[in-house]
Formats: sequence, C-alpha cells, structure tokens
Amino acid sequence: MTTAQSDVVDVAPVEAPLARPAGARTVAVGHVALEGRALHLAYDDVPVVRGADLTLRAGEVTALVGPNGSGKSTLLRSLARLHRPTSGDVRLAAADADAFALHPREFARLVTLLSQSRPTPGGVTVAEVVEYGRHPHRGRWRAADPDGARTVAWAMTVTGVAGMAERAVDELSGGELQRVWLASCLAQDTGVLLLDEPTNHLDLRYQVEILDLVRDLADDHGVAVGVVLHDLDQAAAVADTVALLDRGQVVGTGAAAEVLTAAALTRTYGIRIDVTTDESGRVRTHPVGRHTARRARAPEPA
Repeated sequence: MTTAQSDVVDVAPVEAPLARPAGARTVAVGHVALEGRALHLAYDDVPVVRGADLTLRAGEVTALVGPNGSGKSTLLRSLARLHRPTSGDVRLAAADADAFALHPREFARLVTLLSQSRPTPGGVTVAEVVEYGRHPHRGRWRAADPDGARTVAWAMTVTGVAGMAERAVDELSGGELQRVWLASCLAQDTGVLLLDEPTNHLDLRYQVEILDLVRDLADDHGVAVGVVLHDLDQAAAVADTVALLDRGQVVGTGAAAEVLTAAALTRTYGIRIDVTTDESGRVRTHPVGRHTARRARAPEPA
C-alpha cells in the first residue's frame, strides 16, 4: 500500500475589497452607534430575553453567541426594530432618538439587517436584488440616486457576485443566494450592519471572506457591526466584543478572552468545553465529547 503525499496548493490571496463608495459613517469611531437597554422581549407573552443590554460601537464588531434558543436572533431583531420590546428601549445615536420612533425610511438609511431567511424572488436578476438595497436612498418615483450605481457595483464585487449579475436569483444555490442578499444589505450603505448567522450555507472560503469583509467594514469604514455566530472560534477571531447569551440573558460581555472561558462556556452549553490561547493570542475552543480523545488508528503497513 502506498501513502499519498499531502501537497499544499498555491491559491492566489483574496484581494482587499474596493473602497466603499459613499460611506455612511455618522458616529465617530468607538462611540456608541446603536444601543439596547434593559430589553425584555417576548413571544405571545412568553419571555425569551430578559433585561438585556447590548451596545454596538462605530468601527467595532460585536458578536452574539450562545446555544440555540438563548435569544441571540431575537435580540438582534429587536435592534433592527423587527421585535418591539415589552420594556426597555433601543437608541440610535445618529438620530439621537428612540429607534422605534423613527420613520421606516429614515431608520433604513442608518441600519440594515441580513436575517437568517429571506424569500427567493422569482423573475429577477442578481443585480436587481442588490439594487433593492438602494430603496431608502431614493425618493418617490425612483428619484435620482447619484451614489447608487457605484455602491451596487462595489457591493457585488466585494461579495463575489458581480460575475452573476444577470443570472436569475431563483437559479442560485443557497450559498450564492446568501451572498446576493448580503450584497443588497451592503448596497444600503448604512452606518450599522446587523447580520444573523451570515456564514450559514457558505463553504469555507466564503465564510472566511465574509468575516474578512465584516472586519474591513468596521476597520476601514467605521461601520458598527452586530453579528450572530454559532462558531465560537470565528466569533473570537472577528469580534472586538463578544456577548454570551444563556436562556435569554446576556451573561458576559467583553473581549473574547474574558467572556469565552472554559467555565462560562461549559455552564452555558451544558457540555465540557476546553479553551486554549494560541501563539497569536487568539482564543480556541474545544468541545469535549466521549470520543474526542480517541487516538487516530495507526496506518496499515505498506
């Protein structure tokens, strides 16, 4: 028996994204952009989030993590005005106002959300779907939008969908469609970007590229990003701040090394999770199951 060699294939590095055309920075970097305070959220009078505080700052990425049912997506939807709190409030710094008091078009010029599921429209192209993101920037009767064409082109380029601009969206794979919807959100060109599990349905390359893009938007354009992630290591790698949720409560907020501890994760997820820090200082999590320590079977002799 012969042993195949393992070769590393050279792949051209992904180019840095093009400059964001218009830019929607409305708050100085590091200052509060969107804030939820003492939020209580419920479905049909059943509480799902209790007393949650969450602050998104301009130029920073905040990752929401926790088990299924912990309230991550509900909390994010509340910040996007899609779930009205039973008590507490959501404040938007750019408007110096309660977010729920703003006109929908005004709010949409400042905050955008990529939700987990969106309908697949029929009979429209990729470019047309991405252009939907420009709707808040147009007046009645599709009034002039001088930044529209450049912003749409930029959004399609950085999400890797420019080459499929004329394809019908109902012919795309789930991963391709996810990137098209993300491009539509980027075309909205807001100062706050909310992403609910944006790496779902994406292969590894596009997961990495989407997270790189998230970091670029915060670092280079001052966007305040709130993102729900299931992968704890991805959250630790991309976020300035991690918010850990457990059964509807924010049980920890801060840098990954402070929040993603073995004790906190083991308690929250109900399974032993070891945590290490690599040479670069990045947090790595290691869920431990019954077979985690199983030794690899020795190869058969040739």
